Amino acid sequence: MAVSQVEKERGRSPQKPQGLMKLFCKCMMALWIFVHSVIDYIIDLCFSFIYDDSKRAQIPTVKESFLMESAVSLAEKIRNKEVSAETVVKGFIDRIREINPLINSVVDERYEAALQEAKEADKFLATTTLSSEELKKQKPFLGVPFTTKDSTAVKGMLHTLGLVCRSNVRATEDADVVVLMKNAGGILVAVTNLPEYNLWCETRNNVYGQTLNPYNTTRTVGGSSGGEASVIAASASPLGIGTDIGGSIRMPAFYCGIFGHKPTTGLTPLKGLTKRTGLEQNSTMVSAGPMCRYAQDLAPFLQVLVGDNISKLQLDSEVSLTDIQFFYMEESGDLRTSSVCEEMKQSLHKAVSHFQEMSKSPVQKVRFWNVRYTSKLWRYWMTKEPFKFSEALTDGKGQVSVWTELPKKLLGQSEFTFPAIMNLINNDVLPKEDATWAENTTKCLKAEVLEKLGDNGVLLYPSHPFPAPYHYTSILRPFNFGYWSVFNVLNLPVTQVPMGLSKDGLPLGIQVIASPYKDHLCIAVAKELQKAFGGWVPPFPV
Repeated sequence: MAVSQVEKERGRSPQKPQGLMKLFCKCMMALWIFVHSVIDYIIDLCFSFIYDDSKRAQIPTVKESFLMESAVSLAEKIRNKEVSAETVVKGFIDRIREINPLINSVVDERYEAALQEAKEADKFLATTTLSSEELKKQKPFLGVPFTTKDSTAVKGMLHTLGLVCRSNVRATEDADVVVLMKNAGGILVAVTNLPEYNLWCETRNNVYGQTLNPYNTTRTVGGSSGGEASVIAASASPLGIGTDIGGSIRMPAFYCGIFGHKPTTGLTPLKGLTKRTGLEQNSTMVSAGPMCRYAQDLAPFLQVLVGDNISKLQLDSEVSLTDIQFFYMEESGDLRTSSVCEEMKQSLHKAVSHFQEMSKSPVQKVRFWNVRYTSKLWRYWMTKEPFKFSEALTDGKGQVSVWTELPKKLLGQSEFTFPAIMNLINNDVLPKEDATWAENTTKCLKAEVLEKLGDNGVLLYPSHPFPAPYHYTSILRPFNFGYWSVFNVLNLPVTQVPMGLSKDGLPLGIQVIASPYKDHLCIAVAKELQKAFGGWVPPFPV
């Protein structure tokens, strides 16, 4: 007799045990989500006693109105001789000097050299026979100051990577992306802070110390381009070059309320980023990309940074937002991450509602189940990067053993931060992901996402479960970075878009994702969201 017939004769449905199991699993998941939320609440409550918001530093208002303008606006005014490059560069240098003691963003400067280059730009403009349009094409950022992080090589500047053993190391040549920006007329004024070897979600190291968030100095700026995000948000730099291997542009851009774009992987040159030579054969998840206060700066800046790869993009093409197919996700589905808070969900749904009214097609809610494995997938693909962390910490002069370094750290004798020790444990102690599983899962997830997005689709996705948390709390919630790193795993272009401030005055935001080489779609959507919801909000009185 068939099993189903036996079960029927016994008077019970064959599906009932399965239904009960599903119900049990759902209940356990709901319980875990509740417990996780309680833990998050307790973490924030405890740290609120450590960091008194009432004692946070207040960022002063700007003294010159041009400090709040976009980079393309500044470039146009300089080209048209409405303001001199020297005036602009001096204004931003003075602003850095004013705010850096409050937030510790800039770690090395070249002010005198920058001012001399600004004077030379003004002399060039006084004698050139090129028209304004020709100048815009050849040197789109002529006379405009910019910054970049310590790990991006700038000749003669400190290039420590946040490591004590490199505290006196200076770069001997410019990174390729810095060369491209200088060739476009940009004037580098300073380099900014970062975590050790760019591998942590807070900007802190034992060379320069900790960078503070200009919206609330008790909160993190994220990492690794945290110094960049904070100095730009505070109107002390109009734009900067960031790098992104697991969210390192978008995380600090979100926490500090500015725009950041991670390009399609493989577009920007890598020579001079950390210790990369540009000749590495390994696959990589890293890209350089633009960070700025205004969406209109993204495309011109990206056009410079991709160099000869510009032909692979369509940055000058017109985008019909009404014809774009929009999708959105509310959560990653990873039970190890925190739940997305209500204010972050509201930011996402504001964007969804806006494009629902604009698009010819309904905005679709989607769920890509394998996104819940992001942390494992990113961890696997990091093993394909051309460096070993335990060797990188010694600047290639040996290896750091977690078994000797952890006791030293507990005794206060280590030269590394605790996140560096955590990374050592993660890399050298914990079991590795199965390669076949990781590669197949990545392949399936990417195929599923690309099938949805196609050539004209955009995904709206949360930036993070909640706005900028208190300093050090990321150690207790290490998996939340998966909201950014999933798109490094998939090698997709992503734009981080600010969406106003929370009830606590902290930046809100969403991510905008498209298919490879469809960076122009991300940027077009970012410009529309800026128009609709205001974009960057100054972290100081206006």
